Amino acid sequence: MSKMPLRPPLADEVVAKLQDAVAQGRWKVGDRIPAEPELIAEMGVSRGTLREAIKALARTGVFEVRRGDGTYVRATSEISGTAQRVYREHADQDVLQVRFALDTQSARLAAKAADAQVVQRLRTLLGQRAEAWKAKDFQAWSHADWQFHLEVARASGVSLMHEIYESFGDVFHGTKMVQRLADGFDGCLHAGHEALADAIEAGDPEAAARSVIENLDYCMSWMP
Repeated sequence: MSKMPLRPPLADEVVAKLQDAVAQGRWKVGDRIPAEPELIAEMGVSRGTLREAIKALARTGVFEVRRGDGTYVRATSEISGTAQRVYREHADQDVLQVRFALDTQSARLAAKAADAQVVQRLRTLLGQRAEAWKAKDFQAWSHADWQFHLEVARASGVSLMHEIYESFGDVFHGTKMVQRLADGFDGCLHAGHEALADAIEAGDPEAAARSVIENLDYCMSWMP
């Protein structure tokens, strides 16, 4: 007589459902997830099981539990959550060194794989970036700049590359980048941006990589 397959613990099933909700965009990074009563009713589980699942995702960095306020989404996956937690334990210079490896390879692959639609999206983001810098809207500038780099990583065609790259999030860019801006910093540096888009459009992997290295060398030179 064959044995029935073992069913995973109920808390694991709840973890999977919560992960799916985040991955599918039901709750975005920064959102507060529904209160316990709503989730308990929706999933048909006990408060203890739900809390166990939420604690598990908090340990991986996907959720952040704020006492008296609720639970917030901090990352879109366990990879991203764990990476962001690890990055916070290292100096910005170390994180940037990791980006040298990821950015150059993403740029090479994007130059081989990107199509006209990708190039157009990159040009649009660069236009938004330039307008925001001119207007001294540094939050909008940072957002457009980061979306540009994410688009290059996505254009590499390697989903894991994009997911790991995305994990940097606010650890290196976002708020921290805006706070690091100093008088004289060129927020519209041609290398690594317009030059990179040109290289990708031309299908030139080595020119793309050189542009990225020049850009990151410049960023490194402005670090304290």
